[in-house]
This record gives sequence, C-alpha cells and structure tokens, in this order.
Amino acid sequence: MRSMVEGHLEGISMSNDFSLARDSILAGRKHIHFIGIGGSGMFPLAQILHGMGFYLTGSDNNETETLEQVRQMGIPVFMGQRAENIEGADLIVHTAAIMSDNPELIAAKSSGVPVLERSELLGLVTKSYSNAVCVSGTHGKTTTSSMLAEIMRESQEDFGCVIGGKLRSIGGSGRTGNGDKMVCESCEFVDTFLKLYPDIAVILNIDADHLDYFKTMDNLKASFHKFAGNASKCLIYNGDDANTLEAVSGITGKDLITFGWCENNDYYPVINEIKGLLTTFTVYHKGEKLMDAEIHVPGKHNVLNATAAIAASRYLGISDENIVKGLSEFKGAERRFEKLAEVNGITIADDYAHHPREIEVTLQAAKGLGFKRIIAVHQPFTYSRTYTLMDDFARVLKIADLVVLTEIMGSREKNTYGVKASDLAEKIDGCVLTPTFRECLEFLESEIRPGDLVITMGCGDIYKVSHKLSKILKEERSDGTGQT
Repeated sequence: MRSMVEGHLEGISMSNDFSLARDSILAGRKHIHFIGIGGSGMFPLAQILHGMGFYLTGSDNNETETLEQVRQMGIPVFMGQRAENIEGADLIVHTAAIMSDNPELIAAKSSGVPVLERSELLGLVTKSYSNAVCVSGTHGKTTTSSMLAEIMRESQEDFGCVIGGKLRSIGGSGRTGNGDKMVCESCEFVDTFLKLYPDIAVILNIDADHLDYFKTMDNLKASFHKFAGNASKCLIYNGDDANTLEAVSGITGKDLITFGWCENNDYYPVINEIKGLLTTFTVYHKGEKLMDAEIHVPGKHNVLNATAAIAASRYLGISDENIVKGLSEFKGAERRFEKLAEVNGITIADDYAHHPREIEVTLQAAKGLGFKRIIAVHQPFTYSRTYTLMDDFARVLKIADLVVLTEIMGSREKNTYGVKASDLAEKIDGCVLTPTFRECLEFLESEIRPGDLVITMGCGDIYKVSHKLSKILKEERSDGTGQT
C-alpha cells in the first residue's frame, strides 16, 4: 500500500508556501510526527500510516481513550506540546485546529522538515485509490461513512477508510486497504475537503455551520460546489435539500445521482416500521422496488443516511445482498447515539451532536424510544458557534425534559464574543448549569432515576461524563449499594 500512495504522489503540488513532489514527501521518509495525534481526524491517518510501516510519534494536550489506543499500537505519545517533541521527525503533520502560536508547530515550521496540514496528507491518501468515496455534508458524515465501511467489510472488500468516529468492526477509525476502494469522511471546515481527490463525491446536506470561517451561506455553498466539481466519476447528492441543490447547480461531466424522501429522486426510502432502535424500510430506485433493509440506529435521518450509502455502494458494484447484510450488521459508530450502559432502569448514552440540527434529530429520535425522561447534558463547542446559533441551540435543547449545561469548550478559538454558557442556560426553562464535569456528575447522581435516558451531547470531551457516570452506576450495582 505504501508504494501505492507514493506512486500517486508524482507531480502533486502542495499549497501553503511549498510545492513538494513525491520524492520529498513520503518516499524515503521514516519518522512521521503528528501534532494532536488524538484528534478524530488524525487518529485514522495514524492507523493508516502505521499500517504502511512508517515510524510514528505524536503529541496531545488531553488524555483520552484514543490516546490509549495510539499507545497500544506502539506509537510513543508526548503529553503537552513542546518544541523538543519533533526531534528526529522527517515529516510533521498537524491539524487545522492547532493555533499558529503553538510552540510545537512553530518549531516544526522552522525546522526545515516538511510540514503538512492533516487534510493535505489525507488528500494524498485518497489520491492513491481509484474508487475513493468522499462523504461530505453538515450532518451525518460519520454515520454514512461507517455504514459504507460496514457494507464493504461484509462484501469482503480490501478497502481503506478514514472515518471521524470509531467503528468497532474495524478496530478504530482508519484502515489500510490494498484494493481500489476507499471511504473518506470529508469535512468542510476551513475547506479541508477541497484537498481531497474524490472519485465519488457524496453530499448529504448543507446547513449553516463553520460560519466563523465561511462568513456567509453563499461562501459555504460555493465550497461545496467546488467539492462536487472535483469528483472524477460521480456525484451523489440530496435531491430534497435546497442548499445542496443550489450548490450542485451547473455541475456536469460526471454521473449525477440523487437520493431523498421524494419519489422524484433516483433513490428514495419508505419506512415500514420503527421499533426501538430497529427501523425497517424499503428502498426504491427510479420508482421500482429495490430492496428491503433494516438498520439498528434510531432516527429517520439515519434511514436517509443509509439510502445515500446504498446509492454509493451500488455505484461501486457491490451486490444488493451484501448491502442489506452490511446495513443490518451496522450498530452505530462510537459517539453516535452510543448506548454505554443500562443500570437499575437508567440508560446512559453519548452522542457527538454539536450543531442545533444534529441535537434536534438526536433528541427527536430519543423521544420515540419510550423513556420517562430525557436528560440532555450538553457541552457547547466553540464560542463562535454558541454565539451565532444560540437561539437555535436553546430551541432544540428544549426537546429534552431536562437540560444540563457545562462551560463552553473554546477549542481553537479565543472568546472574542464574550459569550458564556450561562447566556444559553438563561434561555432554557429549568436548565441546570454545572461549570465543571465534577459538578455535572454530582448533580446527575442526585437527580437520575429509573426510566431516565441521560445523553451527553457535544464534540468536545463531554463523553467523559457519560463514561464516568456509567462506571459509577455499574460499580454501585456490583457492590449492592446502588438502588437509584
């Protein structure tokens, strides 16, 4: 596989003040260092390059389960980001979230060693496959990419993949494949998806997000238009989504395939039954019944994600039988309505939702599962998103019976907006503000009772609360003291 990547690097021109061809990027490289190796976009790349035989090191600022997986692969990890961490590396990779004043990144750029932003390296990887399916959209990318990976696995394909969430069946979020097929989750943040080389581009939807970068919806749609135009073979897109339709207008010179709920789409589903986490549905192609399928993840939105995965799989020549089997085997990616525990009648779950639309569909799906109360524990992510979409966050969080908020995780941003989690809490009746995770856990322990669903929501580290709460409840039950 390594030679496969290198073979496609010939003549590739890289941006950001350098133009480096194949011989000076991966060929002859031995030691690659990852700044922020625990990130959701970095971990799968680390898995792929480790599988190619490169020696890797990495650094990060926060201990996570992902970092433990990195260490289990035999990759040394430095905690804290310092200039000396890059010693010995002959290629350095960083995420777009690493700020320009990061001492490790400053040292990397002044070292004389080639430095790539994560998406640039990912682009080189996608270039090495002749059937790279790049899945984009504001919502549903990880789930749809994971569904595709599960379908390919069921089809015995030797595929590569880079997914934003972990998939148990592949042991992580990245996989080195020696075949011609790849699944790549493709994020629009700071136009990273424009660095990729899609053969089949998928657009699930387009919604207002990352406006701190794009500024306007017109700019956002213009970027998706470029992404769609980069597909070498096929564009698969949501024919019901007005923003998507506007973004793909004028795209020609490739196969165009639509999916959606409306019957005028090339592929459309009809739901037959929803029973707990199980949804059965029938998929039609150009008006003709195609297949009966089932998924074990909640929500109508996931039926549409599955329909997009079906359209892409069939374009790749995967049999309908294997598609149906792959979807039925898919039990969800980690942090996508992931059930962590059910103890004394209390269910604990975790979800990556961090945009109002994602929170809305997740809580609506939860409402249909028969719980007495839904307790949404939300960690707002980035000051700009919280400030810009505050009223929308308040509106959708009210779907829950009780909302618990922690402080905002600023991530890559400085709080130039002066926004606080208390500003959002004031807009939600009965909202409980717990600034620290410790206070959050203490409140939840005192509040929860049988019949409750506690679901943590956010793309930061709020998952630590649900994992810790699950552990506490399980320990209480095992020693006989925990009758909540």
